[in-house]
Order: sequence, then structure tokens, then C-alpha cells
Amino acid sequence: MKKVILSSKAPAPIGPYSQAIEANGTLYVSGQIPIDPATGEVVAGGIEPQAKQVMQSLKAILEEAGYTFDQVVKTTILLDDLGNFAKVNEIYGSYFGEGAPARETYQVAKLPKGVAVEISCIAVK
Repeated sequence: MKKVILSSKAPAPIGPYSQAIEANGTLYVSGQIPIDPATGEVVAGGIEPQAKQVMQSLKAILEEAGYTFDQVVKTTILLDDLGNFAKVNEIYGSYFGEGAPARETYQVAKLPKGVAVEISCIAVK
């Protein structure tokens, strides 16, 4: 059985998908882009505030489902420019303690709404 997770502290989906789905003790969080959930607008100011907003959205969704970053086992990071890897890595790393999750990072041609970063994750209880 699956359960749809929706947090008001993260951006509402902009298409036919859920913020997250929980099934059999595993949480699958859709890719989050840097949209301010209060305004629905893309966060301005470059890669650092965008990466922080994405991580805050992931945190809100994890918490809504009763999970923490300690339970995240896999992430995928999409960047519009791998030149931003170090900045995103520093912000991303500040959310994880020992035993950071497995992950991959890709540079892509374009992301929704022209943002610079998108991150998804999988967490287990």
C-alpha cells in the first residue's frame, strides 16, 4: 500500500506527481527545485540560496512523513552547471552527519523553470 505525502512547507507539485510516496517503510521524494513554498516563485540570488531552499524543502517533506536526513539512503542531484558542484556539495553536506547517503550528480541541459539545481531522495525506516 502506498501513502501520498504532502507538506505545506514545501512547494506544491507543478505537475501530475506527488511530493513523496511512502511504501513499505520506504519514502520516495520527488525532485525538489528551489521554489519558495510561500510565494510559489523561484528563489533568486544564485546557486547557494537555491540549494538551501531545495534542502529545506526536502527536510520539510521528510519531516511530514516522519523521517529525517539520517534515514536518507540515496539522493540524486541535477545541476545546470557542474561548476557549481563545490558550492552545492558544501550546502548539501551540512544536512548530513556521518554516513552520508549514496548519490550521483549530473549536469543536465535544462531544469524546470530555469532553476540551477534539483535534488530527489529515498529514505528508509
